[in-house]
Amino acid sequence: MITNQATIASENKMKFSTIINELSQETLALTRRLFIQLIRRPSTLVAGIVQPLMWLVLFGALFSNAPKNLLPDNANYGQFMGAGIVVFTAFSGALNAGLPVMFDREFGFLNRLLVAPLRSRSSIVIASILYITSLSLLQSAVILIVSAKLGYGWPGFAGLVLIFIILSLLVFAVTAISLGMAFLLPGHIEMIAVIFVTNLPLLFASTALAPISFMPVWLKWFASINPLTFAIEPIRAAYTGQVSLSKVVLIAPYGSITIFHCLMILATVTLLLSLLMRPFLDRKLS
Repeated sequence: MITNQATIASENKMKFSTIINELSQETLALTRRLFIQLIRRPSTLVAGIVQPLMWLVLFGALFSNAPKNLLPDNANYGQFMGAGIVVFTAFSGALNAGLPVMFDREFGFLNRLLVAPLRSRSSIVIASILYITSLSLLQSAVILIVSAKLGYGWPGFAGLVLIFIILSLLVFAVTAISLGMAFLLPGHIEMIAVIFVTNLPLLFASTALAPISFMPVWLKWFASINPLTFAIEPIRAAYTGQVSLSKVVLIAPYGSITIFHCLMILATVTLLLSLLMRPFLDRKLS
């Protein structure tokens, strides 16, 4: 009896190991395909870096002669804007996550994947998440380095860890939305239109370009519930070396928000979007 139980347990362990190995191979192969496409057409990577850099340089120069005490912590505008540009870079990259899937739909490659003997079709989604997360974090890292070279500051080790966690949560959340749009919208033209309509208004309605104290009341409320704000403010604090979880980073109309609150809000939004999109994606991939 004991021998039979041990044999069954061993067989189950081998089956589980086989499933994990096959899923890993599928995911890595699909991720590798996306990176090969990136190498062949690097314009996506380059544009995702050049555009935020232009914003950082031009806006920094535009307000370079602003009064020193105009912004919080007596920061110059380039230092203030750096956190917003880092978040904008990651957000824009994640918002484009669904485009490769959309093109696969239109060119028929997705149908080939769906009829292929995959261990799990979830590998298609996981590969997209791994690809866009790596790409967004790489682009954000370049912005961080260039921002430091321009004299806008560099977060310490604890700050970099905080930035990595926040950007990862933001990218996961936005990627879930983008992948959902890739299956919901009829084509890439409509998806690009949604991206253009969504991208800049969310940026301007956050604290990326101006402190919340500068805003009219209605915009303060919008900015204080904008997920980008909850990503920007802790990163802005990280630039000053203040990474305590109890550090108040935002005085919203409804109360004071700490770094811990921002992390919890971003984690909750990411979890809810993942739970919401998973059944939808499972139906579309079945």
